[in-house]
Amino acid sequence: MFDTLSDRLASTFKNLRGKGRLSEADIDATAREIRIALLEADVALPVVRAFIKHVKERASGSEVSQALNPAQQVIKIVNEELIRILGGETRRLRLAKTPPTVIMLAGLQGAGKTTLAGKLGRWLKSQGHAPLLVACDLQRPNAVNQLQVVAERAGVAFYGPQPGNGVGDPVQVAKDSVEHARTKQHDVVIVDTAGRLGIDAEMMQQAADIRDAVGPDEVLFVVDAMIGQDAVNTAEAFRDGVGFDGVVLSKLDGDARGGAALSIAHVTGKQIMFASNGEKLDDFDAFHPDRMASRILGMGDMLSLIEKAEQTFSQQEAEKMAAKLAKGPKEFTLDDFLAQMEQVRKMGSISKLLGMLPGMGQMKEQINNLDEREVDRTAAIIKSMTPGERQDPTIINGSRRARIARGSGVDVSAVKNLVERFFDARKMMSRMAQGGGMPGMPGMPGMGGGAARKKKQLKQAKGKRKSGNPMKRKAEEEAAAARREAAAAGNPLGLPQGAGQDPQNFELPEEFKKFMG
Repeated sequence: MFDTLSDRLASTFKNLRGKGRLSEADIDATAREIRIALLEADVALPVVRAFIKHVKERASGSEVSQALNPAQQVIKIVNEELIRILGGETRRLRLAKTPPTVIMLAGLQGAGKTTLAGKLGRWLKSQGHAPLLVACDLQRPNAVNQLQVVAERAGVAFYGPQPGNGVGDPVQVAKDSVEHARTKQHDVVIVDTAGRLGIDAEMMQQAADIRDAVGPDEVLFVVDAMIGQDAVNTAEAFRDGVGFDGVVLSKLDGDARGGAALSIAHVTGKQIMFASNGEKLDDFDAFHPDRMASRILGMGDMLSLIEKAEQTFSQQEAEKMAAKLAKGPKEFTLDDFLAQMEQVRKMGSISKLLGMLPGMGQMKEQINNLDEREVDRTAAIIKSMTPGERQDPTIINGSRRARIARGSGVDVSAVKNLVERFFDARKMMSRMAQGGGMPGMPGMPGMGGGAARKKKQLKQAKGKRKSGNPMKRKAEEEAAAARREAAAAGNPLGLPQGAGQDPQNFELPEEFKKFMG
């Protein structure tokens, strides 16, 4: 969503690099480029004006003029201002002192409230809660059935006593749901309310009646991140008509310009609390302004990546695998490789994971063209092998490759390439596990690669240098040939034949005589 904005900001900062000091003209030009980038991203005009004003004030101040690297200082200022307009610190859910905690979802029809209710329920369940989804959207056709299906997929409880499709009283359903939650020991109630195609008095009144009936601890406004500046107008109308405590952005994985996300928190004064960035129920997480600002500036999001890894990977399994690799490369088998690959796949889309790494903004095209099915093909190849072949891939010959290729539906070359890549990866992983660092990274402390190069340089240094004088070089070559002949005759020290037998006949070699004068 923020690709275009990220590219524009990156090109703006690139023009600042290499400057020892920023002039007023440099600051004005940078501010102008940032303003254009934000307006193109559909950020609301009042937000853009406030943002540029703060950036210019700070960029003209002493914190830049005294900096060793002004360009980096400007990037730091822009990063901090982005965090500020995105809401500052991460805001957590307020839980009721006496359960159940009631969370009411409000928003326009089509914003994704029903699906988001399931995502929020699944997320709360992973946090150790027992959520209950309540169907209070009784106007939209099949809205009750949709929420029931979403609840089953999310593995959370559902409450929908009314059939919907225009039948039933949503206010009464909301009231009864709280008592039902207390009876069934649910500590969180998520109320899915009706939406409309536009803001109207009837929708506002119904949302206000449900709010008054259940007294929610949190009213979350669900907004489609793809509708641009209109999201700000809708949010303001909801804030004045019903009131809400936080914002949830849906469809953050779309290709819209993302101005709503950068505008809504600043304009309404309410923070973005959650973000939905995919179609799967797992594609949902708490919104962190600092991490989002880091992504926009192309600096990655390592904290989110680490959190995903912690949720997916077992520490016990990781320690077991590290111990295996430390013993030697042959301990790591294709079965282990498949298990690791499946664990990474559980973390979500490979392209999204790569996008969280710092510096990957320069490889957007390659990441976007990444074929996610390649992981499935690799898994199919490994699963088409026998247990013995997975344990010891060196036994895979031509006929075995042909059989594996037929079983997995790929070419023989694909099987061969996989096995070769596995051997290379196994060597690298084993070396890293044994403390050798990553190969091919010379000069980096702790990253390996440098030791081999240093050894090679030492070996070259120890070798005897040849003289640039042709006559002297010829004499040296003749002396070396004489030593090789002497060694072949059984005299490893290169002494004349028989000299070692009779000390009186001992004579220094010619090169030693010259050396001694």
